[in-house]
Amino acid sequence: MANNTIITIGRQYGSGGHDIGKQLAEELKVPFYDKALLERAAKDSGLCQEIFENHDEKPTNSFLYSLVMDTYSLGYTTSSFSEMPLNHKIFLAQFDTIKKLANESSCVIVGRCADVILKDYHPLNLFVYADKEAKIERCLRRAPAGEKLTRGDIERRMRQIDRGRAQYREMYADSKWGAKETYHLCISTTEKY
Repeated sequence: MANNTIITIGRQYGSGGHDIGKQLAEELKVPFYDKALLERAAKDSGLCQEIFENHDEKPTNSFLYSLVMDTYSLGYTTSSFSEMPLNHKIFLAQFDTIKKLANESSCVIVGRCADVILKDYHPLNLFVYADKEAKIERCLRRAPAGEKLTRGDIERRMRQIDRGRAQYREMYADSKWGAKETYHLCISTTEKY
Protein backbone atom coordinates (compact mmCIF):
# COMPACT_ATOMS: atom_id res chain seq x y z
CA MET A 1 0.00 0.00 0.00
CA ALA A 2 1.45 3.32 -1.12
CA ASN A 3 1.71 6.31 1.18
CA ASN A 4 -0.38 8.62 -1.01
CA THR A 5 -2.82 11.33 0.05
CA ILE A 6 -6.29 10.18 -0.90
CA ILE A 7 -9.45 12.27 -0.65
CA THR A 8 -12.82 10.66 -1.22
CA ILE A 9 -16.02 12.60 -1.77
CA GLY A 10 -19.55 11.34 -1.28
CA ARG A 11 -22.23 13.72 -2.47
CA GLN A 12 -25.90 14.35 -2.94
CA TYR A 13 -27.08 14.86 -6.50
CA GLY A 14 -26.96 18.57 -7.34
CA SER A 15 -24.81 19.50 -4.33
CA GLY A 16 -21.72 20.37 -6.39
CA GLY A 17 -19.57 17.52 -5.01
CA HIS A 18 -18.10 16.78 -8.43
CA ASP A 19 -17.03 20.41 -8.88
CA ILE A 20 -15.55 20.60 -5.38
CA GLY A 21 -13.58 17.41 -6.02
CA LYS A 22 -12.30 18.67 -9.35
CA GLN A 23 -11.26 22.02 -7.90
CA LEU A 24 -9.60 20.35 -4.92
CA ALA A 25 -7.63 18.05 -7.24
CA GLU A 26 -6.53 21.03 -9.35
CA GLU A 27 -5.39 22.94 -6.26
CA LEU A 28 -3.47 19.90 -4.97
CA LYS A 29 -2.17 19.06 -8.47
CA VAL A 30 -3.35 15.45 -8.19
CA PRO A 31 -5.49 13.29 -10.48
CA PHE A 32 -9.27 13.54 -10.21
CA TYR A 33 -11.50 10.52 -10.73
CA ASP A 34 -15.25 10.49 -11.14
CA LYS A 35 -16.72 9.19 -14.42
CA ALA A 36 -13.18 8.62 -15.76
CA LEU A 37 -12.86 5.87 -13.19
CA LEU A 38 -15.52 3.90 -15.10
CA GLU A 39 -13.45 4.02 -18.29
CA ARG A 40 -10.36 2.84 -16.43
CA ALA A 41 -12.28 0.05 -14.65
CA ALA A 42 -13.70 -1.15 -17.97
CA LYS A 43 -10.25 -1.14 -19.57
CA ASP A 44 -8.60 -2.89 -16.60
CA SER A 45 -11.30 -5.56 -16.29
CA GLY A 46 -12.09 -6.17 -19.95
CA LEU A 47 -15.79 -5.53 -19.29
CA CYS A 48 -17.74 -3.32 -21.68
CA GLN A 49 -17.68 0.37 -20.64
CA GLU A 50 -21.43 0.78 -21.27
CA ILE A 51 -22.09 -1.80 -18.58
CA PHE A 52 -20.20 0.34 -16.06
CA GLU A 53 -22.07 3.46 -17.14
CA ASN A 54 -25.44 1.71 -16.88
CA HIS A 55 -24.63 0.37 -13.41
CA ASP A 56 -22.85 3.46 -12.07
CA GLU A 57 -23.62 3.67 -8.33
CA LYS A 58 -26.87 1.76 -8.83
CA PRO A 59 -27.66 -1.53 -7.18
CA THR A 60 -29.05 -3.99 -9.70
CA ASN A 61 -30.92 -6.97 -8.37
CA SER A 62 -32.64 -7.93 -11.59
CA PHE A 63 -31.67 -11.52 -12.37
CA LEU A 64 -32.88 -11.25 -15.96
CA TYR A 65 -30.95 -8.02 -16.59
CA SER A 66 -27.79 -9.54 -15.10
CA LEU A 67 -28.24 -12.67 -17.17
CA VAL A 68 -28.66 -10.75 -20.44
CA MET A 69 -25.90 -8.23 -19.74
CA ASP A 70 -23.55 -10.95 -18.50
CA THR A 71 -23.02 -12.10 -22.08
CA TYR A 72 -20.83 -9.00 -22.50
CA SER A 73 -18.56 -9.96 -19.60
CA LEU A 74 -14.96 -10.71 -20.37
CA GLY A 75 -11.76 -10.36 -18.37
CA TYR A 76 -11.90 -12.19 -15.05
CA THR A 77 -11.81 -15.91 -15.69
CA THR A 78 -12.00 -17.62 -12.32
CA SER A 79 -15.06 -19.80 -11.93
CA SER A 80 -16.22 -17.97 -8.80
CA PHE A 81 -16.06 -14.66 -10.69
CA SER A 82 -17.91 -16.03 -13.71
CA GLU A 83 -20.72 -17.28 -11.44
CA MET A 84 -21.18 -13.89 -9.75
CA PRO A 85 -24.08 -11.57 -10.61
CA LEU A 86 -23.06 -8.83 -13.02
CA ASN A 87 -23.47 -6.00 -10.49
CA HIS A 88 -20.97 -7.71 -8.17
CA LYS A 89 -18.50 -8.15 -11.03
CA ILE A 90 -18.76 -4.45 -11.79
CA PHE A 91 -18.25 -3.53 -8.15
CA LEU A 92 -15.17 -5.78 -7.93
CA ALA A 93 -13.73 -4.30 -11.11
CA GLN A 94 -14.23 -0.78 -9.71
CA PHE A 95 -12.81 -1.96 -6.36
CA ASP A 96 -9.63 -3.17 -8.08
CA THR A 97 -9.32 0.00 -10.15
CA ILE A 98 -9.83 2.29 -7.15
CA LYS A 99 -7.09 0.45 -5.25
CA LYS A 100 -4.75 0.66 -8.27
CA LEU A 101 -5.36 4.40 -8.57
CA ALA A 102 -4.69 4.92 -4.86
CA ASN A 103 -1.44 2.99 -5.15
CA GLU A 104 -0.32 4.93 -8.25
CA SER A 105 -0.53 8.43 -6.79
CA SER A 106 -2.31 10.83 -4.51
CA CYS A 107 -5.77 11.58 -5.88
CA VAL A 108 -9.34 12.74 -5.35
CA ILE A 109 -12.05 10.14 -5.98
CA VAL A 110 -15.75 10.99 -6.13
CA GLY A 111 -18.33 8.38 -5.13
CA ARG A 112 -18.34 4.64 -5.82
CA CYS A 113 -17.79 3.72 -2.13
CA ALA A 114 -14.14 4.77 -2.46
CA ASP A 115 -14.02 5.74 1.22
CA VAL A 116 -14.97 2.18 2.19
CA ILE A 117 -12.77 0.50 -0.41
CA LEU A 118 -9.75 2.57 0.68
CA LYS A 119 -10.33 2.54 4.44
CA ASP A 120 -6.92 0.89 5.00
CA TYR A 121 -5.33 3.82 3.10
CA HIS A 122 -6.75 6.26 5.68
CA PRO A 123 -8.25 8.70 3.18
CA LEU A 124 -9.82 12.01 4.08
CA ASN A 125 -13.53 11.33 3.56
CA LEU A 126 -15.80 14.25 2.66
CA PHE A 127 -19.55 14.39 2.10
CA VAL A 128 -21.11 17.28 0.18
CA TYR A 129 -24.77 18.13 0.66
CA ALA A 130 -27.21 21.02 0.25
CA ASP A 131 -30.84 21.75 0.88
CA LYS A 132 -33.34 20.83 -1.82
CA GLU A 133 -33.81 24.35 -3.20
CA ALA A 134 -30.07 24.95 -3.53
CA LYS A 135 -29.65 21.67 -5.42
CA ILE A 136 -32.56 22.43 -7.73
CA GLU A 137 -31.20 25.91 -8.50
CA ARG A 138 -27.72 24.51 -9.21
CA CYS A 139 -29.18 21.89 -11.57
CA LEU A 140 -31.27 24.50 -13.39
CA ARG A 141 -28.20 26.74 -13.87
CA ARG A 142 -26.14 23.85 -15.20
CA ALA A 143 -28.71 22.25 -17.48
CA PRO A 144 -27.36 21.89 -21.01
CA ALA A 145 -28.62 24.51 -23.44
CA GLY A 146 -31.85 23.38 -25.01
CA GLU A 147 -32.69 20.88 -22.27
CA LYS A 148 -36.04 21.86 -20.81
CA LEU A 149 -35.97 20.69 -17.20
CA THR A 150 -38.69 21.58 -14.75
CA ARG A 151 -38.24 21.78 -11.01
CA GLY A 152 -40.31 18.59 -10.79
CA ASP A 153 -38.00 16.81 -13.26
CA ILE A 154 -34.99 17.74 -11.17
CA GLU A 155 -36.65 16.71 -7.89
CA ARG A 156 -37.49 13.30 -9.36
CA ARG A 157 -33.95 12.90 -10.67
CA MET A 158 -32.50 13.91 -7.28
CA ARG A 159 -34.66 11.37 -5.43
CA GLN A 160 -33.90 8.61 -7.93
CA ILE A 161 -30.13 9.13 -8.05
CA ASP A 162 -29.69 9.67 -4.31
CA ARG A 163 -31.87 6.63 -3.54
CA GLY A 164 -29.68 4.59 -5.91
CA ARG A 165 -26.51 5.88 -4.26
CA ALA A 166 -27.85 5.03 -0.81
CA GLN A 167 -28.88 1.52 -1.91
CA TYR A 168 -25.53 0.98 -3.62
CA ARG A 169 -23.74 1.97 -0.44
CA GLU A 170 -26.00 -0.24 1.65
CA MET A 171 -25.26 -3.19 -0.66
CA TYR A 172 -21.47 -2.84 -0.54
CA ALA A 173 -20.60 -1.08 2.71
CA ASP A 174 -21.22 -1.44 6.40
CA SER A 175 -22.12 2.23 6.82
CA LYS A 176 -24.99 4.44 5.78
CA TRP A 177 -24.64 6.82 2.84
CA GLY A 178 -24.67 10.44 4.01
CA ALA A 179 -24.43 9.62 7.73
CA LYS A 180 -22.19 12.27 9.28
CA GLU A 181 -20.45 9.68 11.48
CA THR A 182 -19.07 8.04 8.33
CA TYR A 183 -17.13 11.06 7.07
CA HIS A 184 -14.36 13.28 8.41
CA LEU A 185 -15.95 16.43 7.07
CA CYS A 186 -19.46 17.22 5.83
CA ILE A 187 -19.74 20.31 3.64
CA SER A 188 -22.95 22.20 2.97
CA THR A 189 -23.04 24.04 -0.34
CA THR A 190 -26.31 25.78 0.48
CA GLU A 191 -25.74 29.49 0.15
CA LYS A 192 -27.05 31.32 3.20
CA TYR A 193 -27.73 35.03 2.87
